[in-house]
Amino acid sequence: MALHEEQNHFEAAAARDACVEASGYFKTIAVSLAKIANDIRLLGSGPRCGIGEIKLPAVQPGSSIMPGKVNPVIAESLVQVCLHVIGSDLAITLGGLQSFFELNVGMPLIAAHLLEGAHLLAAASRNFADKCVAGIEAHRERCESLIEQSLAMCTPLAPKIGYDKAAAIAKKAHETGKTVREVARDLSGLTEKELNELFELRALTEPGIRGKGGE
Repeated sequence: MALHEEQNHFEAAAARDACVEASGYFKTIAVSLAKIANDIRLLGSGPRCGIGEIKLPAVQPGSSIMPGKVNPVIAESLVQVCLHVIGSDLAITLGGLQSFFELNVGMPLIAAHLLEGAHLLAAASRNFADKCVAGIEAHRERCESLIEQSLAMCTPLAPKIGYDKAAAIAKKAHETGKTVREVARDLSGLTEKELNELFELRALTEPGIRGKGGE
């Protein structure tokens, strides 16, 4: 982007509103990146007692207190950068408040945090993409297991057998520890073929995809 002279010299000398606005964009980017990093960190938690739907690339020997555990350090480092940038936004905002008449005494603070924020976000995002996102794998067996164990599997039953009967199957599955599919075999009155069509995973998880027996 080419540099140009500010048209309104009085406004340019009186405030640093443009810098405060730019910092707001940095903050918004940081909030978005932190949400993505935290989602990935939680989806990869495990391997046995967490969600464990995805496998994150191992980039460290292990946890300092739990042998064999590999922490999601790339995602965590990105979150820390995002928190730093969000904190810097407040500093820049307060620096913008240090505008009195045609003098701002917070310019060094504003400039330092803006430049640092741009550098940190760029470097952390690139590192996150290269060392974490690029190596993520789906844990197919774990995902399929979680779906089968979910009581929400009773949802596609309702249009076929009615809400009350579907709810009773869900409650029975919860009480016995069985899956909805297992209980439905005994109580729904539907054939195995009909159940397989209703519980077709793509139809349950992907928008616009319907199983052969979908309503």
